[in-house]
Amino acid sequence: MTAFEEILTARAAEAGIPLTAEQVGQFSVYNEMLLDWNTRMNLTALTAPEDVAVKHIIDSLTAYDAALFDGARTLIDVGTGAGLPGIPLAVYAPHLTVTLLDSLNKRVRFLMEVTAAMGLPNVRCIHARAEEAARTAEHRAAYDIAVSRAVARLPVLLEYALPFVRIGGTLLALKGRAYAAEQKEARRAAEVLGGGRITARPVRLPGLDDVRAMLTVTKERQTPAAYPRGGGAPTRRPIV
Repeated sequence: MTAFEEILTARAAEAGIPLTAEQVGQFSVYNEMLLDWNTRMNLTALTAPEDVAVKHIIDSLTAYDAALFDGARTLIDVGTGAGLPGIPLAVYAPHLTVTLLDSLNKRVRFLMEVTAAMGLPNVRCIHARAEEAARTAEHRAAYDIAVSRAVARLPVLLEYALPFVRIGGTLLALKGRAYAAEQKEARRAAEVLGGGRITARPVRLPGLDDVRAMLTVTKERQTPAAYPRGGGAPTRRPIV
């Protein structure tokens, strides 16, 4: 095992997220390609083995819930960036068809190459803006689960991501220590956009003291046709 593989295996076990040797090998490929591509484009500021293992991969896997994921077939990662949390979830739940959506073409090229190298036929990579993709018949209300990590404050994220979710589906948002404030701030947005109550599941990562949480919103009604708004309106004039 490489140093990275040893760290990832140990930290995942500490977090109660056991990984197979095959999964560790796939994540090792991801780590190597992330570091290589990061020398040519800005994918991440976290490059140490411990950081990639814990703050990227294990943090992403905290979104996994067996009861929810076992009953799902489709997942979209909105604003995936370097493929987080979508790629780790595609590894951990290979029965899912995972869509990685990003607005930057060069990041999408990285995503296509790294998922091919990792052997992930269940992943597709799409270059598009969320507010445009969410208005197409192919993507609107088409997914069992939408996930997002470090994209925007929750009222803004809900407008971008909840339109992708079918009625009865779920939006998962990985949030940092300000999660309680965001949870409260986003109540009106959830109501307007067709979501139900926002629930929080606190998350602790191995070796870290900071508080994180998984915020969950169930889609109860169709999102009104006016959303998501274009032209950066969700950020400039969030639904609060």
